[in-house]
Amino acid sequence: QVQLVESGGGLVQPGGSLRLSCAASGFAFSTYWMYWVRQAPGKGLERVSDISSGGGNTYYTDSVKGRFTISRDNAKNALYLQMNSLKAEDTGVYYCAKDTYLFKRSGNYVYGGQGTQVTVSS
Repeated sequence: QVQLVESGGGLVQPGGSLRLSCAASGFAFSTYWMYWVRQAPGKGLERVSDISSGGGNTYYTDSVKGRFTISRDNAKNALYLQMNSLKAEDTGVYYCAKDTYLFKRSGNYVYGGQGTQVTVSS
């Protein structure tokens, strides 16, 4: 079955950086668009960044443009999110997610990991 295991979160001061990783298994990783989504305290899920199956196309929500970089290594079935210039509003649980359709950016996704907590605070 699909397994997505996130890691790399932690407590960081405003302006700091973190690199999140996601280890994927149980599906053909290289054939799916992948996403990072987050849930801030008391709020719903927000899709932060998208990356195409081959890695050549990336998208970001406006609030993270220029600060976050999504990438993937299909040989390792791994997804990454480099987060720089972190702000307090980036605080939340971050999940990696896969699209529900092969080779499509449908925006419908599944996630199932525990997520990784990112806390930005001084």
